[in-house]
Amino acid sequence: MNTLKTTLLLTLLTLLLLFAGAAIGGRNGMIIAFIMAAAMNFVSYFYSDKIALATYRAQPVTREQLPRAYQVVERMTQRAGLPMPSIYVIPTDSPNAFATGRNPSHASIAVTHGILNLLNDDELEGVLAHELGHVRNRDILTSSIVATLAGAITLIARMGYWAALFGGYGDRDREGSGGVFTALLMMIVAPIAAMLIQLAISRSREFEADATGARMTGNPYALASALQKIDAYSRRVPLAASPSTAHLFIVQPLLSREFLAGLFSTHPPIARRIERLTGRPSIY
Repeated sequence: MNTLKTTLLLTLLTLLLLFAGAAIGGRNGMIIAFIMAAAMNFVSYFYSDKIALATYRAQPVTREQLPRAYQVVERMTQRAGLPMPSIYVIPTDSPNAFATGRNPSHASIAVTHGILNLLNDDELEGVLAHELGHVRNRDILTSSIVATLAGAITLIARMGYWAALFGGYGDRDREGSGGVFTALLMMIVAPIAAMLIQLAISRSREFEADATGARMTGNPYALASALQKIDAYSRRVPLAASPSTAHLFIVQPLLSREFLAGLFSTHPPIARRIERLTGRPSIY
């Protein structure tokens, strides 16, 4: 299923770029868009995880540098029959974490300094098991490509805006009020499309990763406690994130003030996630 999602996302990216190229620059624009689509598909598949890690200045750490997290991940991967992922640390006091990579053999888990300082050992195990749940469920490639795709859609919208502002390029018959209208329409619709793609994928995958992580540890209450702590503390020390990568994190980060970003949430409510984990209504 996730392989199908990935194929559909890459196809959608290609079609969007071709449509945008034709709308903005006619035949020449479509040719340029096709070249861009080929390049972005390649980058999305092989380097989307590295882009996400670099976006948040995540640094790789060794077992000697972070034995606490390494021991937990090693124990969980052996239990789940997964390869050992690379471990990264994000230099921020805001508590959060995410997993990325194109498959379990090329997976990475990133945790913030804040989450390491905030959680006790059982809670940290729950969080890391949740991230390994994303790896085991094989949705890390899909989520990484969605980040690239959402960023590409926003880029297309901005290209359309500037092309309209300066009269377009390519075929001259594309210029004028029609081209301006198309570009401005893309400026409005494209960010909404990016957010809807994230919403469609992210909410269900968070519930699934919670359930998988809880089965790995055998202690759903530890993950529920961790989610409550992370959500409460991150409100006081928020992690500013781009809307295109917000869906990667275990808890919704603070979205930057981009167009329409505040109208969408890529994560289910924490209270709902806790209720599903514990099997009883959350008072949080």
